[in-house]
Amino acid sequence: IEEDSKTKEELRLKYRFLDLRRPDLQRNLMVRSKVATTTRNFLAENGFLEIETPTLIKSSPEGARDYLVPSRVYPGSFYALPQSPQLFKQLLMVSGYDRYFQLARCYRDEDLRADRQPEFTQIDMELSFTDADEIIAIQEGFLKEVFKKIKGKEITTPFRRFSYDEAMERFGSDKPDTRFGMELHDISGLVINKGFNVFDKAVSEGGSVRGICVKGGSEKYSRKGIDRLTELAKDYGISGIAWIRYTEPIKSSIGKFYSNSDLEEIARAFNAEKGDLILLASGINKVVFDSLGFLRNHIAKEQDLIEERIDLLWVTDFPMFSLEDDGHKAMHHPFTSPKLNSLEDLKDPKKLKADAYDIVLNGNEIGGGSIRIHDKDVQKEIFKILGMDEEEIEAKFGFLLNAFSYGVPPHGGLAYGLDRLCMILAGASSIKDVIAFPK
Repeated sequence: IEEDSKTKEELRLKYRFLDLRRPDLQRNLMVRSKVATTTRNFLAENGFLEIETPTLIKSSPEGARDYLVPSRVYPGSFYALPQSPQLFKQLLMVSGYDRYFQLARCYRDEDLRADRQPEFTQIDMELSFTDADEIIAIQEGFLKEVFKKIKGKEITTPFRRFSYDEAMERFGSDKPDTRFGMELHDISGLVINKGFNVFDKAVSEGGSVRGICVKGGSEKYSRKGIDRLTELAKDYGISGIAWIRYTEPIKSSIGKFYSNSDLEEIARAFNAEKGDLILLASGINKVVFDSLGFLRNHIAKEQDLIEERIDLLWVTDFPMFSLEDDGHKAMHHPFTSPKLNSLEDLKDPKKLKADAYDIVLNGNEIGGGSIRIHDKDVQKEIFKILGMDEEEIEAKFGFLLNAFSYGVPPHGGLAYGLDRLCMILAGASSIKDVIAFPK
């Protein structure tokens, strides 16, 4: 039986019962089974109770489209399949079950990707009378146990923590891979008012000019190679990439607007050495971060710059909301608690930070969670910021607010994507290789 079959995926999935005889897939499913067993043992030893929640539920907003199941008894009405057990686990906290967990089946009507399936499994948990530091400490103990049992490796705790703002400023991503350098630098102050309207306009409209330095990149990337990188980056909203070859003499696509001494000054800001290539992006910050974050990861893979090590870290202090064309959207979900000094802070939603935390492994977000709102009035205000009126709040979430009126403890939780975690632990390139019968 072939170890790594080169057979087309379509044929492999048609004959999955034969495909599953392959030793590599058998090893992958053994890893998955061992992760599930380790999870249950660790959480049971730490006082968590395994409780199942329904899979035919009332629809609730979780950021993707629901799968709907028509009701036979009430024609024209539908159940939704859960995107997560979020509201049920919060109700369990109201009910006095201090520590809950579940290997929960979840469903999202989304396009297939290498690390995403329409049905997936979460390691889901919730705790009462807790805070972010306690939840993070429990997760670090859990992951330490998983790596010891599955990979035979001891990992060091505590993990590093980055705020969302620091992660974006340095790596252009809220799931940064720190196994290589090439960090972003903001050079807005060095490049404005020199006659280059593209950079001036970006900064005057509240954006920035940032870049990355590719070590030895002048030789590695021809003009055609840079054009190829630019085309790839355009998928992230950027209109173009400027470049500086730190060679003798120095060359640049923006040399018409900047003197050699200007370009030397920019190169110093990146600690560039002769032979390096500097790539610059300008525009609104989101587009600059997304495009440079993509290029950073793409070039690191292409040039084999990524160290072979386990890179676990936390990202915290996310913005509470993102501003879309049709109003505010919750960055995590509407039940995440904002960091508040008082209710007055809710009057300026764009400044609010969420009491949320994501766990990142080798540049992949493998889990995320938050402290939840346990104050009925705060929860109502968050719903209103998200554009709901009193009638809609009552129709969609009246049952939750009613439960909160009976007393609810401070609580929070976290969920891992089991499929994604197993994919990384097994060294697979797709979650399909750690799911027995994928889509």
